[in-house]
Amino acid sequence: MLDRQPIDGFLDSLVQRRYSPLTIKNYRRDLAIFFGQCQTLALDHWRQFDEHHVRAFIAQQHRSGLGGRSLQRLLSALRSLFRYMLDQGLIKNNPASDVKAPKAGRKLPVLLDVDQMQQLLAAKQSDVLAVRDQALMELVYSSGLRLAEVASLDINDIDTADKTVRVTGKGSKTRVIPVGDLALQALQQWRQRRVELAAIEESALFVSRQGRRLSHRAIQARLSYWARQQGLSNHVHPHMLRHSFASHLLESSGDLRAVQELLGHADIATTQIYTHVDFQHLASVYDQAHPRARRRTKTD
Repeated sequence: MLDRQPIDGFLDSLVQRRYSPLTIKNYRRDLAIFFGQCQTLALDHWRQFDEHHVRAFIAQQHRSGLGGRSLQRLLSALRSLFRYMLDQGLIKNNPASDVKAPKAGRKLPVLLDVDQMQQLLAAKQSDVLAVRDQALMELVYSSGLRLAEVASLDINDIDTADKTVRVTGKGSKTRVIPVGDLALQALQQWRQRRVELAAIEESALFVSRQGRRLSHRAIQARLSYWARQQGLSNHVHPHMLRHSFASHLLESSGDLRAVQELLGHADIATTQIYTHVDFQHLASVYDQAHPRARRRTKTD
């Protein structure tokens, strides 16, 4: 029967190395499951434990419903444990070093469909804050901006003649993005009203009631407010508008590379998530509309 002492010694070493309590808690739980499984093996010493045993354990956990991210964390715990045993001279090699966990499924972004976007952007009122919010929402959806990008915009970053906006994205990379006519109209109305809040020397495009640059938290709160006002059940946030921009544009154009450039993604693989969203929509339409795709029930 395998000795548990090396596992206890490893966990103690994490405390001494000042690992976070949460990490230690997770490792302790994962390794308790692992050691329990090891008890079913006819092994007398950890030197007998090999890569096949690790793979069998990971496969068993996968079959029991453990997701990709959890399996990756579990493998990280095993690699660290066996590295500790290697340093202690208890084993001659790390049996978990070459084992790969199944890839974690990528979470699809939550979107507003076209009708929901129209519903959100129909919130036109004459109040100065409503005019500002209308311009902000139209711009984010028109050009697919990140929260940090729209918050950092200065008034001179909008070129009404070229119908573009200049933004500084991740890695301090600058890109120039087209702005739609409806967004330009909303921005024009906001710029006429902006003087009611902003001082002459204030450079920020979007300002608060106090005349200062609008914060990330304030932008999030205002979007959530208008979603509730317009009867949307979704918790609407700025990135949801960016996701919607990308998905709707890709659905209309089919040009993945262009969407990548507009979003400012360094890797096209990041943009490809929107092809999955589009297929999800197509599959839903197929299931609902195709006469041969009706879901069978137990009474069929």
